[in-house]
Amino acid sequence: MDNIKAPFRGIVKDAQGRASCYKQDWINGIRSGFGILAPTTYIFFASALPVIAFGEQLSRDTDGSLSTVETLVSTAICGIIHSILGGQPLLILGVAEPTVIMYTYLYNFAKGREDLGKALFLAWAGWVCVWTALLLFLLAIFNACSIIDRFTRIAGELFGMLIAVLFIQESIKGVVSEFETPKGQNPTLEKYQFQWLYSNGLLGIIFAFGLLYTALRSRGARSWRYGTGWLRSFIADYGVPLMVIVWTALSFSVPSKVPSGVPRRLYSPLPWESASLYHWTVIKDMGKVPPAYIFAAFIPAVMIAGLYFFDHSVASQMAQQKEFNLKKPSAYHYDIFLLGFMTLLCGLIGLPPSNGVLPQSPMHTKSLAVLKRQLIRKKMVKSAKESIKQQASDSEIYGKMQAVFIEMDSAPIITSVVKELEDLKEAVMKRENKGEHPIAGILFPLPFFLLLIIRQYILPKLFQPLHLRELDAAEYEEIAGAPQRSLSLSFGENETPHFGSVEDEVQICDAEILDELTTRRGELKLRNLSFTEDRHGQVHPGDVIQIE
Repeated sequence: MDNIKAPFRGIVKDAQGRASCYKQDWINGIRSGFGILAPTTYIFFASALPVIAFGEQLSRDTDGSLSTVETLVSTAICGIIHSILGGQPLLILGVAEPTVIMYTYLYNFAKGREDLGKALFLAWAGWVCVWTALLLFLLAIFNACSIIDRFTRIAGELFGMLIAVLFIQESIKGVVSEFETPKGQNPTLEKYQFQWLYSNGLLGIIFAFGLLYTALRSRGARSWRYGTGWLRSFIADYGVPLMVIVWTALSFSVPSKVPSGVPRRLYSPLPWESASLYHWTVIKDMGKVPPAYIFAAFIPAVMIAGLYFFDHSVASQMAQQKEFNLKKPSAYHYDIFLLGFMTLLCGLIGLPPSNGVLPQSPMHTKSLAVLKRQLIRKKMVKSAKESIKQQASDSEIYGKMQAVFIEMDSAPIITSVVKELEDLKEAVMKRENKGEHPIAGILFPLPFFLLLIIRQYILPKLFQPLHLRELDAAEYEEIAGAPQRSLSLSFGENETPHFGSVEDEVQICDAEILDELTTRRGELKLRNLSFTEDRHGQVHPGDVIQIE
């Protein structure tokens, strides 16, 4: 109730916090040098590929009223606006699958009405966006984003899982559709005969799973035993876009005797063609929509506003999780307010709106978090190498690495930093005992809202607080995984000569030397089991038994 009595308070506070670090963000980005290209390229392809796929789905479900051009333009416009004016620039915007589903329902409703039809579909969708923007403005003005504190980790992860399920569902439908004749096409054409449809489907499977497998493998290139360190790092950083280019080129290498259209390709009108120009002037047709449908547009607008409120806020929250150690303030209220303007803009120019998306937003932060730690890693590895060459003791190695860590980390040495150093000390000092140690729908808001209520009031009555704390933990520890000798720079007696002659065996890149010592989110791992012992699930720090 206090939040409702103080309108604009959250927006003003977020804007002030953003203004205090706005200039510094641009300066740090420019000073990051060419290293910023790796996460930029990675997140560009990770964002563009789903948007292209969703554009093809929209084109199929709306009979060409919307296409890949509109989804890409919406993503580009909203992304640029948010990167310049947004309160949380780590957030990645795009046309999401729930938006595609919603627009499909809007189209099916409109085309079945004589006074709307396909001709006024985008105009009526524009009125839906107007109402949605109005609702988002009200949510931001009256500080509705204060509820974000009740979005626990398990709720956010489950919401992300639901989005992932939609991705998987559409990918399976897309692969299956490669074996079928597209809607509205002439089935008597040669390329739609059974043998060529079958060949087209098999090629679709090969290209889809080939791209998926090679892209995932390239992301782990730093653990390869072959190739130099810089080459493995280059493949790990740019492997995803490279694999997209490679498999796209392979799709053009089919024999000349294969009919044109096998394998099937995505058709998209060029931005300057007439099919892509109508939506820019859709605002002129909004006055033609009957008043009854203008007010009826409020109903889907309520669902879309609720969807965007949860989706955008959860994506923003997961992009700034505590384990990322971000120092800049959040801006939930301001971002929802800005999302309202972007939704209104997209509706007036006939584009499907873009909002914060999962999993691209946390992926973006993770890729930048790795970049930020590379300098610290490089100096820590250099210190460790020098100490090992000098046959230094365990405590001396740890002491030098600790000194580098404290010197490079500009943040104050708070509890979390001390804990990381303690974990590092434990990892280094245990090497003699361990013998070997590696160093390096539409109704989405409804079930999600119910999930918050269940977590807040029901789960505490069924589970112990310790177990719930594990589910909601912002920081976590991982048990050591299977050994990878390519990165296992052993301190054991049998492996010492191997480590001392790294140049004669496998060249280890500085950026990868500590990859197995840190989790995917960047914090140091807590290891309390050797590689030869059984692996279990995650453990709570309070449950760890210290071995004397």
